[in-house]
Amino acid sequence: MAVAVLVTLDGEVHDPTVPLLYADELAAVRGDGAFETLLVRGGVVCKLEAHLDRMAASAAAMDLSEPDRPAWRTAVEIGVRQWNSTSSADAMLRLVYTRGRESGGGATAYLTIAPVPERSLLARRDGVSAITLDRGLPAQPADPLPWLLSGAKTLSYAVNMSALRYAETQGAQDVIFVSSDGFVLEGPRSTVIVDTGDALVTPFPEHGILHGTTQRALFEVAASEGVPCRYEAVKPADLVAAQDVWMLASITLAARVRTLDGADRPAGPLAARLPELVDKAITLEF
Repeated sequence: MAVAVLVTLDGEVHDPTVPLLYADELAAVRGDGAFETLLVRGGVVCKLEAHLDRMAASAAAMDLSEPDRPAWRTAVEIGVRQWNSTSSADAMLRLVYTRGRESGGGATAYLTIAPVPERSLLARRDGVSAITLDRGLPAQPADPLPWLLSGAKTLSYAVNMSALRYAETQGAQDVIFVSSDGFVLEGPRSTVIVDTGDALVTPFPEHGILHGTTQRALFEVAASEGVPCRYEAVKPADLVAAQDVWMLASITLAARVRTLDGADRPAGPLAARLPELVDKAITLEF
């Protein structure tokens, strides 16, 4: 998955095959930054304002300067124009905002656009095999322990990627994290949705997890079409009892959990409709 477009926040288009970062870039040596990943569909960026809102929240949690929204919008417009000149396919747009160089000089900010990864396309089509893993932390709000950056989308993804690699050794493709006090949290790069039979349910964001943009969009559309939606505490037993379990993300969109901890999960009554609701939701701005 080679990057096709690279644009810095000043609007300059760069050659994506040429190095951009300095050796002392804090994103590289400390993971000190925030990012957002967005879908480009039909030449249009999905849920841009929602992602800019979340990036601003992540920046505030990390004591980074507030992102320059007009500059980001302009850079995104330039980047998408570049992409659209060569392709009409879905694309993955990533916004990166870091503390900059260890030697000083201000923030680093840029975006990339690349084809949607094959793993995402396969997960949309076929669903995923997932396992539950202990996250090692209790489910709790970020406020009492702000230095943990719970709920912020930071570049420090080493634990998340390690969990996914471990899942592969167990014959699985994805992970559902469970808190040390027994609550379902999220996936390493997704939000968990449970079809209980009477509602679509997702864990409380106050449990120290990332508030998913795709999940929020789905809840808006689903509720408007008569599908009840709510936030609540979810236990692993609720996953087993559910009619269906889904992993939602901005690029993968909706991946049905077809096996969980080695047990097959037959498709539930919303198996065909939920992806359609997600497809509709991502094109709307609320």
